[in-house]
Amino acid sequence: MQRRKFLSLGATAVAAASVLPASLSATDFRATAPKAWEAPSSKEAIEALFGSSEMIDGQIEIKAPKLAENGGAVPIGIKSKLDLAVVALFQDANPRSAVVVMELPEGSVADLMTKIKMRKTANVTVVAKGRDGKLYSAVQKVEVSIGGCGG
Repeated sequence: MQRRKFLSLGATAVAAASVLPASLSATDFRATAPKAWEAPSSKEAIEALFGSSEMIDGQIEIKAPKLAENGGAVPIGIKSKLDLAVVALFQDANPRSAVVVMELPEGSVADLMTKIKMRKTANVTVVAKGRDGKLYSAVQKVEVSIGGCGG
């Protein structure tokens, strides 16, 4: 009896796993905005990804250390109570500014965390597009003691 139950649960899990990926989709921002990924500065990357629209400050919170002793793994947190559709992270420490772009499902809460590499002290910028079509931004300077990109 236990063997049959185990086999039926395994078959159900396999069936669910094969259906799930078909219902997920994501925008390939490297294909839709290739210049954003080649831009050496945050300003250029933001314009390539979002255009030159005006941004609203103060609605997004960046949680990052003021001093990162190791630039190889700088923790960056992004938090907002807004209904956001897209969140993008940029930094001006490396040759390419764009770090990551994430799409958020409708009704989700933006409370994200990642780690990035920074080779020197620079600003970290978050730009988010709300479901209302407006752009929101936040900037924080991160001091880096030891560069995380070989320098």
